[in-house]
Amino acid sequence: MSDERQGSDSKIILAKWSDRFLAWLIDFIIISSISTTIIFLSFGSTYYEFDEDGLWAENIQYIPTSILFFIYWVILEYKTGQTIGKKILNLKVVDITGEKPKLKGILISCFGKSFLLPFDVILGWILTNEKRQRIFNKLGDTVTVKIKDYPDPSDVKYVKD
Repeated sequence: MSDERQGSDSKIILAKWSDRFLAWLIDFIIISSISTTIIFLSFGSTYYEFDEDGLWAENIQYIPTSILFFIYWVILEYKTGQTIGKKILNLKVVDITGEKPKLKGILISCFGKSFLLPFDVILGWILTNEKRQRIFNKLGDTVTVKIKDYPDPSDVKYVKD
């Protein structure tokens, strides 16, 4: 997008926080269901009891589930720019220039979303900028945009100065 676009093709519409949350919620339901099924098949139960230290045994589920989320988001957002939730809501992850993000940017963004989401979002709201980025989106140079308003790269018309 370094070349100038003509007409309405020059706008990128940033996704609203509410749309991003709904996409995340859809992904959360999908991955949590898969994680719970894997745990049930592995241990024969999803019932948790206190361990001898008084800690909930379910806390152990946090790390593998977060890793599953991380893998899911990295693969889908790097390959297509969309998870299932983003696809349903017509959202896509792009780099700050509107192009396909680099793997490093996706890894950074997905790390924050998978392991530190509450801090990532709250700090993003407090320190937000005009691009509606979470902190790890900003660190990874990624933004979430609306697809229906985002032109297909094959439809882009470039002009020279």
